[in-house]
Amino acid sequence: MKQPNTDYRIVMVSAPDIAVGKDLVSGAVQRRLAACGKIFSQMQSYYWWENKVTSSQEYQLLFKTHENRLDELETWIISHHPYDTPELVVIPIESGFDKYLKWIGEETEAVV
Repeated sequence: MKQPNTDYRIVMVSAPDIAVGKDLVSGAVQRRLAACGKIFSQMQSYYWWENKVTSSQEYQLLFKTHENRLDELETWIISHHPYDTPELVVIPIESGFDKYLKWIGEETEAVV
């Protein structure tokens, strides 16, 4: 059932509003840079920006992809994101259901 040491990744990105979130998620999936993208409900973020603590409402995006698509996904997100410094964090998937992981690879055209 579990496949250890996989080549699959979760990519976390925040978006300033739902419209940007939908554009980033749908664009990445349409281009097969990610097999799936999710938009989590609005949240409140607190962070340092320009030497002060700032707060804003954002949406959390979660992409599932193959490591072979990471560079293209990162380039696409950065070029279409309105932030100067968008959150883009990659988390390796250490194990998972074989059939699901294979699906990620097939949908991102990383595994045929």
